Amino acid sequence: MSTAQHQPVIQLTDARKTYRTGEIEFEALRGIDCEISEGEYVAIVGPSGSGKSTLMNILGCLDVLTTGSYVLAGEDVEQLDEDALAAVRNKRIGFVFQQFNLLPSLSALANVELPLVYARVAPNERKRRALAALARVGLADKAPNRPGELSGGQQQRVAIARALVTEPTILLADEPTGNLDSTSTEDILAVFDELNREGRTIVLITHEHEVAERAGTIYNVTDGHFVDGTTHLTHMAVVAE
Repeated sequence: MSTAQHQPVIQLTDARKTYRTGEIEFEALRGIDCEISEGEYVAIVGPSGSGKSTLMNILGCLDVLTTGSYVLAGEDVEQLDEDALAAVRNKRIGFVFQQFNLLPSLSALANVELPLVYARVAPNERKRRALAALARVGLADKAPNRPGELSGGQQQRVAIARALVTEPTILLADEPTGNLDSTSTEDILAVFDELNREGRTIVLITHEHEVAERAGTIYNVTDGHFVDGTTHLTHMAVVAE
Protein backbone atom coordinates (compact mmCIF):
# COMPACT_ATOMS: atom_id res chain seq x y z
CA MET A 1 0.00 0.00 0.00
CA SER A 2 1.28 3.44 -0.89
CA THR A 3 2.12 5.55 2.15
CA ALA A 4 3.26 8.66 0.32
CA GLN A 5 1.38 11.79 1.32
CA HIS A 6 1.06 14.39 -1.40
CA GLN A 7 -1.29 17.27 -2.12
CA PRO A 8 -4.99 16.73 -1.32
CA VAL A 9 -7.05 15.58 -4.28
CA ILE A 10 -10.32 15.63 -2.33
CA GLN A 11 -11.38 18.27 0.20
CA LEU A 12 -14.89 18.35 1.65
CA THR A 13 -15.80 21.07 4.11
CA ASP A 14 -19.10 21.00 6.04
CA ALA A 15 -20.61 18.97 3.21
CA ARG A 16 -24.38 18.75 3.39
CA LYS A 17 -26.92 17.23 1.01
CA THR A 18 -30.67 17.64 1.48
CA TYR A 19 -33.29 15.97 -0.72
CA ARG A 20 -36.74 17.50 -0.97
CA THR A 21 -39.98 15.81 -2.01
CA GLY A 22 -42.82 18.29 -1.78
CA GLU A 23 -42.69 19.59 1.77
CA ILE A 24 -40.64 16.66 3.05
CA GLU A 25 -36.89 17.13 3.52
CA PHE A 26 -34.29 14.44 4.13
CA GLU A 27 -30.75 15.38 5.09
CA ALA A 28 -28.56 12.64 3.63
CA LEU A 29 -25.23 14.30 4.50
CA ARG A 30 -24.96 16.32 7.69
CA GLY A 31 -21.75 18.30 7.75
CA ILE A 32 -18.96 16.02 6.58
CA ASP A 33 -15.34 17.16 6.60
CA CYS A 34 -12.85 15.03 4.70
CA GLU A 35 -9.43 15.40 3.13
CA ILE A 36 -7.88 12.69 0.94
CA SER A 37 -4.34 12.97 -0.32
CA GLU A 38 -2.91 11.87 -3.63
CA GLY A 39 -2.01 8.18 -3.51
CA GLU A 40 -4.13 7.46 -0.44
CA TYR A 41 -6.33 4.36 -0.08
CA VAL A 42 -9.50 5.25 1.80
CA ALA A 43 -12.53 3.17 2.77
CA ILE A 44 -15.87 4.71 3.69
CA VAL A 45 -17.89 2.24 5.74
CA GLY A 46 -21.50 2.29 6.80
CA PRO A 47 -24.79 0.38 6.73
CA SER A 48 -27.53 0.86 4.16
CA GLY A 49 -29.09 4.31 4.51
CA SER A 50 -26.06 5.79 6.28
CA GLY A 51 -25.32 8.29 3.51
CA LYS A 52 -22.29 6.57 1.99
CA SER A 53 -23.85 6.23 -1.48
CA THR A 54 -24.84 9.91 -1.45
CA LEU A 55 -21.27 10.71 -0.49
CA MET A 56 -20.02 8.55 -3.37
CA ASN A 57 -22.22 10.49 -5.80
CA ILE A 58 -20.87 13.78 -4.48
CA LEU A 59 -17.25 12.64 -4.71
CA GLY A 60 -17.86 11.37 -8.24
CA CYS A 61 -19.47 14.65 -9.36
CA LEU A 62 -22.69 12.77 -10.11
CA ASP A 63 -24.52 15.06 -7.68
CA VAL A 64 -23.80 18.40 -6.02
CA LEU A 65 -23.91 19.58 -2.43
CA THR A 66 -26.78 21.58 -1.00
CA THR A 67 -24.32 23.54 1.15
CA GLY A 68 -20.63 23.27 1.96
CA SER A 69 -17.70 22.97 -0.41
CA TYR A 70 -16.01 20.29 -2.47
CA VAL A 71 -12.58 20.92 -3.98
CA LEU A 72 -11.37 18.22 -6.37
CA ALA A 73 -7.72 18.40 -7.45
CA GLY A 74 -7.73 22.15 -6.81
CA GLU A 75 -11.06 22.84 -8.59
CA ASP A 76 -14.10 24.13 -6.71
CA VAL A 77 -16.73 21.68 -7.90
CA GLU A 78 -19.61 23.88 -6.75
CA GLN A 79 -18.60 26.51 -9.31
CA LEU A 80 -18.72 24.14 -12.31
CA ASP A 81 -21.61 23.88 -14.76
CA GLU A 82 -22.89 20.54 -16.13
CA ASP A 83 -20.45 20.44 -19.03
CA ALA A 84 -17.52 21.19 -16.77
CA LEU A 85 -18.66 18.56 -14.26
CA ALA A 86 -18.84 15.98 -17.05
CA ALA A 87 -15.33 16.92 -18.15
CA VAL A 88 -14.02 16.50 -14.59
CA ARG A 89 -15.69 13.10 -14.29
CA ASN A 90 -14.21 11.91 -17.58
CA LYS A 91 -10.73 13.25 -16.89
CA ARG A 92 -10.16 12.68 -13.20
CA ILE A 93 -12.44 9.88 -11.97
CA GLY A 94 -12.79 6.19 -12.74
CA PHE A 95 -15.91 4.42 -11.45
CA VAL A 96 -16.35 0.80 -10.36
CA PHE A 97 -19.83 -0.31 -9.25
CA GLN A 98 -21.36 -3.34 -7.55
CA GLN A 99 -23.26 -4.09 -10.75
CA PHE A 100 -20.55 -4.46 -13.36
CA ASN A 101 -22.49 -2.42 -15.96
CA LEU A 102 -20.87 -4.24 -18.87
CA LEU A 103 -22.66 -4.43 -22.22
CA PRO A 104 -23.40 -8.14 -22.75
CA SER A 105 -23.19 -7.98 -26.56
CA LEU A 106 -19.65 -6.56 -26.56
CA SER A 107 -16.33 -8.25 -25.92
CA ALA A 108 -14.25 -7.42 -22.86
CA LEU A 109 -11.99 -5.36 -25.10
CA ALA A 110 -14.89 -3.39 -26.60
CA ASN A 111 -16.35 -2.74 -23.14
CA VAL A 112 -13.04 -1.33 -21.92
CA GLU A 113 -12.72 0.80 -25.05
CA LEU A 114 -16.09 2.52 -24.54
CA PRO A 115 -14.87 5.56 -22.53
CA LEU A 116 -12.28 6.18 -25.24
CA VAL A 117 -14.94 5.90 -27.95
CA TYR A 118 -16.90 8.65 -26.17
CA ALA A 119 -13.68 10.68 -25.92
CA ARG A 120 -13.17 10.25 -29.69
CA VAL A 121 -9.81 8.55 -29.34
CA ALA A 122 -8.55 7.02 -32.60
CA PRO A 123 -9.39 3.28 -32.99
CA ASN A 124 -5.79 2.03 -32.98
CA GLU A 125 -4.91 4.06 -29.90
CA ARG A 126 -7.99 3.05 -27.94
CA LYS A 127 -7.37 -0.63 -28.72
CA ARG A 128 -3.80 -0.31 -27.49
CA ARG A 129 -4.87 1.42 -24.29
CA ALA A 130 -7.73 -1.01 -23.67
CA LEU A 131 -5.45 -4.02 -24.09
CA ALA A 132 -2.96 -2.44 -21.69
CA ALA A 133 -5.74 -1.84 -19.13
CA LEU A 134 -6.89 -5.47 -19.40
CA ALA A 135 -3.31 -6.61 -18.92
CA ARG A 136 -3.07 -4.51 -15.74
CA VAL A 137 -5.92 -6.52 -14.20
CA GLY A 138 -4.62 -9.85 -15.49
CA LEU A 139 -7.16 -10.38 -18.26
CA ALA A 140 -5.26 -9.75 -21.48
CA ASP A 141 -6.18 -13.27 -22.63
CA LYS A 142 -9.91 -12.59 -22.12
CA ALA A 143 -10.09 -9.59 -24.49
CA PRO A 144 -12.31 -11.41 -27.06
CA ASN A 145 -14.70 -12.88 -24.47
CA ARG A 146 -18.14 -11.45 -23.82
CA PRO A 147 -19.28 -10.86 -20.21
CA GLY A 148 -21.47 -13.98 -20.22
CA GLU A 149 -18.35 -16.05 -20.84
CA LEU A 150 -16.59 -14.63 -17.76
CA SER A 151 -16.94 -15.28 -14.04
CA GLY A 152 -18.25 -12.57 -11.75
CA GLY A 153 -14.75 -11.74 -10.55
CA GLN A 154 -13.48 -11.54 -14.12
CA GLN A 155 -16.36 -9.25 -15.09
CA GLN A 156 -15.49 -6.93 -12.22
CA ARG A 157 -11.85 -6.87 -13.31
CA VAL A 158 -13.02 -5.88 -16.80
CA ALA A 159 -15.03 -3.09 -15.16
CA ILE A 160 -11.89 -1.97 -13.29
CA ALA A 161 -9.94 -1.98 -16.56
CA ARG A 162 -12.65 0.20 -18.12
CA ALA A 163 -12.36 2.60 -15.17
CA LEU A 164 -8.58 2.77 -15.60
CA VAL A 165 -8.41 3.17 -19.36
CA THR A 166 -8.70 6.98 -19.21
CA GLU A 167 -5.89 7.13 -16.60
CA PRO A 168 -8.00 8.92 -13.96
CA THR A 169 -6.56 10.59 -10.88
CA ILE A 170 -9.01 8.82 -8.56
CA LEU A 171 -10.67 5.41 -8.60
CA LEU A 172 -14.08 5.38 -6.86
CA ALA A 173 -15.40 1.90 -6.08
CA ASP A 174 -18.96 1.52 -4.78
CA GLU A 175 -19.48 -1.91 -3.13
CA PRO A 176 -17.22 -3.50 -5.78
CA THR A 177 -17.21 -6.91 -4.08
CA GLY A 178 -20.89 -6.97 -3.12
CA ASN A 179 -21.84 -9.56 -5.74
CA LEU A 180 -18.72 -11.71 -5.47
CA ASP A 181 -17.72 -14.85 -3.57
CA SER A 182 -14.78 -14.83 -1.18
CA THR A 183 -12.23 -15.97 -3.77
CA SER A 184 -13.28 -13.34 -6.31
CA THR A 185 -13.41 -10.71 -3.57
CA GLU A 186 -9.78 -11.44 -2.70
CA ASP A 187 -8.83 -11.19 -6.38
CA ILE A 188 -10.46 -7.78 -6.72
CA LEU A 189 -8.95 -6.45 -3.50
CA ALA A 190 -5.53 -7.65 -4.65
CA VAL A 191 -5.99 -5.58 -7.83
CA PHE A 192 -6.81 -2.51 -5.70
CA ASP A 193 -3.77 -3.17 -3.51
CA GLU A 194 -1.52 -3.25 -6.58
CA LEU A 195 -3.07 -0.13 -8.09
CA ASN A 196 -2.52 1.72 -4.83
CA ARG A 197 1.08 0.57 -4.66
CA GLU A 198 1.48 2.12 -8.12
CA GLY A 199 0.28 5.44 -6.66
CA ARG A 200 -3.41 5.42 -7.60
CA THR A 201 -5.79 7.20 -5.21
CA ILE A 202 -8.60 4.80 -4.26
CA VAL A 203 -11.85 5.55 -2.43
CA LEU A 204 -13.76 2.38 -1.56
CA ILE A 205 -17.39 2.48 -0.39
CA THR A 206 -18.46 -0.65 1.48
CA HIS A 207 -20.59 -2.00 4.31
CA GLU A 208 -18.11 -4.83 4.95
CA HIS A 209 -15.45 -4.11 7.56
CA GLU A 210 -13.25 -6.96 6.37
CA VAL A 211 -13.13 -5.33 2.93
CA ALA A 212 -12.46 -1.89 4.39
CA GLU A 213 -9.48 -3.25 6.33
CA ARG A 214 -7.45 -3.30 3.11
CA ALA A 215 -7.42 0.49 3.07
CA GLY A 216 -5.00 2.78 4.89
CA THR A 217 -7.69 5.07 6.29
CA ILE A 218 -11.27 4.21 7.26
CA TYR A 219 -14.11 6.68 7.73
CA ASN A 220 -17.19 5.30 9.48
CA VAL A 221 -20.41 7.00 8.38
CA THR A 222 -23.77 6.84 10.18
CA ASP A 223 -26.84 9.00 9.65
CA GLY A 224 -25.03 11.26 7.21
CA HIS A 225 -21.95 12.11 9.25
CA PHE A 226 -18.63 10.56 10.21
CA VAL A 227 -18.46 8.95 13.63
CA ASP A 228 -15.52 7.99 15.86
CA GLY A 229 -13.11 10.05 13.78
CA THR A 230 -10.91 8.14 11.35
CA THR A 231 -8.99 4.91 11.65
CA HIS A 232 -5.49 4.78 10.19
CA LEU A 233 -4.35 1.26 9.44
CA THR A 234 -1.41 -0.69 8.24
CA HIS A 235 -2.19 -3.43 5.71
CA MET A 236 -4.39 -6.19 7.18
CA ALA A 237 -4.92 -4.39 10.48
CA VAL A 238 -8.15 -5.07 12.39
CA VAL A 239 -10.94 -2.54 12.83
CA ALA A 240 -12.86 -2.54 16.10
CA GLU A 241 -16.55 -3.12 15.53
